[in-house]
Amino acid sequence: MFTKNNSAYIFLILATLFWSGNFIVGKAASFFEIPPFSLNFYRWTFAWLILAPFTLKEIIQKKDHILQNIKLILVLGITSITIFNSIVYYSLNFTQVISGVLMISTIPVMIIFFSWIFKIEKTNIYQILGVIFSLLGVAIIVTKADLDILINLNFNKGDLWMVVAMFSWAIYSALLRKKKFDLSQTSLLEVIISAGLILLLPAYLIEMYLGFKLNINLPFILTLSYVVLFPGLASFICWIKGIAIIGSNRAGIFLHLMPIFSTVFAILIFKEEFMNYHLFGAIFIIGGIFLSSRKLKNG
Repeated sequence: MFTKNNSAYIFLILATLFWSGNFIVGKAASFFEIPPFSLNFYRWTFAWLILAPFTLKEIIQKKDHILQNIKLILVLGITSITIFNSIVYYSLNFTQVISGVLMISTIPVMIIFFSWIFKIEKTNIYQILGVIFSLLGVAIIVTKADLDILINLNFNKGDLWMVVAMFSWAIYSALLRKKKFDLSQTSLLEVIISAGLILLLPAYLIEMYLGFKLNINLPFILTLSYVVLFPGLASFICWIKGIAIIGSNRAGIFLHLMPIFSTVFAILIFKEEFMNYHLFGAIFIIGGIFLSSRKLKNG
């Protein structure tokens, strides 16, 4: 029998599936030499245009509330729209999808860390241990479990930039918890996109000035169509619908499907290999996620 819960699970699985596809398409974009900042700029420009008819009326009505919180909104836009997405696309020019998505899977634990740093939420010993274990997992992946890489500081720059992306999204997510905005979810997304585009525009222009030309061809059109319609909009809608049915705590578990989907896609499409250091890193990351979800008996 098809229940409300079943429909929520379908929405949440689709959301994580589309987000996972963002890594695959981002990697494919590197093969077609699609500049990362250009791709990200057009992704969010078109997403903004699609959302505008449904959100501008509310945004104009609540402009005073938006201006009162403009500093926080700018930080949210920069960390999520400007930095995170651009750096993910840039990193995939140099690193494997498997490495990148395993590192990104630590974000739920990193959110706990930054929520503690920013004094948004209290933490406990299990969550602290979870952060340590997850960071150890990331360190194993970045160093490929090779001490020589650590000693000689001979890191893959794609892996290092993916760490920056990971922290950027965790900061965004933690700060998003800090304030309850008097805006609908879609209008808030539109405002955050607007803030992110303010700094993404000069980054895009600098990229062009440095000679990274954008060719408007079929690979670019297909790539842009996917990142705008699926991870950009469809995932957001599916995620909101799923949360509305079963709640954010239960929905959060579905995020752990992302590394599974992305790894399978990367192996099938790009013939990437799941190496031993991926396994060891994943064990520490999963351990960190498990520990961070535990609660003190008296807490």
